[in-house]
Amino acid sequence: MALRRTAALTLLMLGSLARVSAAETSLPDAIAAPGESVVLSVHAEGAQVYECKAASDGKLAWAFREPIATLLLDGKTVGRHYAGPNWEHSDGSAVVGKVAGSAPGATANDIAWLKLAVISQRGSGVLTGVTTVQRINTRGGKLDGACDKAGAFSSAPYSAEYVFLKKG
Repeated sequence: MALRRTAALTLLMLGSLARVSAAETSLPDAIAAPGESVVLSVHAEGAQVYECKAASDGKLAWAFREPIATLLLDGKTVGRHYAGPNWEHSDGSAVVGKVAGSAPGATANDIAWLKLAVISQRGSGVLTGVTTVQRINTRGGKLDGACDKAGAFSSAPYSAEYVFLKKG
């Protein structure tokens, strides 16, 4: 009986450690946002969409076009992420960002972690007043290599955490 209790307690503790919030993730300086506080942190599941284009050397290669993702909180859809880059919350609030910092993903297949400065807002709701968006804990999303036909599209599945912050 004591062994079962110990095993159950160990599993409970491990489960608690696995739920460390995105806000507590150690961030590289390039994407840190000192002096800002978390408004919302969501999980995203989607794809990075690429287009086949001629690179500067004239060879065809995949070029990033846009993200398409569902924003999730506690397993429920609360918004979407798409070209712009835009993030829309189901309450009608939305922000558009511009890359302000970047750090490599954990593996060669993971898209970069980003810090994005909010350049415009619309609607009112939870995203109102957000000044910075961080993309962290990325998995997947990279599509490398040559492609065969200019204008062709392909996508790479990815997941990430998006942390919305405001000053103060």
